[in-house]
Amino acid sequence: MCAVNLFHRWYCGSARWRTALHDEYLPGVLRGLELGDDVLEIGPGPGAATDWLRARVARLTSLEIDPRLAGALRRRLAGTNVAVIEGDATRMPFPDASFSAALAFTMLHHVPAELQDALLREAARVLRPGCVFAGMDSAPGLVWNLYHLGDDRNPVDPATFGARLEAAGFVGVRVRTAKAGFSWRARARVSDLSRP
Repeated sequence: MCAVNLFHRWYCGSARWRTALHDEYLPGVLRGLELGDDVLEIGPGPGAATDWLRARVARLTSLEIDPRLAGALRRRLAGTNVAVIEGDATRMPFPDASFSAALAFTMLHHVPAELQDALLREAARVLRPGCVFAGMDSAPGLVWNLYHLGDDRNPVDPATFGARLEAAGFVGVRVRTAKAGFSWRARARVSDLSRP
């Protein structure tokens, strides 16, 4: 579990962040993608992205490491199409090829640098062959640093992120940078079953 300051925790549950996610970031990152019938959301936090996603997919599994956040989200979404699981994304409690898509929004920089690649490998493992892993993360700057004072923070370099996704088992990798951060799309590798 990572440390997040009180202001950051408040902001991630705020109407301002929810509006930015719902109106701009999520539609932009996911535009044109087919997510399928059983989607994994990694690190939902208070669930701002979860609310937008659950209206657009048949089943959503949200994997959250923080017991407090997982419990609150589970209670709030009881009886919906969302299963909230408390667990570590670097050791996911799911069988291979479980999901039709995996998504992660502004959470990678809270994962310890030495564990980020383990999370990427786990995302590849739990995806069905050919299915998409997409998401976004923020880039450090003055405002970002102020928001993250006292947080556990491990910025992700978009210049090397594509190669890291490929090393984790993804193909068709696309990384797009913007002023405030970056987004990505990649697909789980399809095994060549014709080889002996």
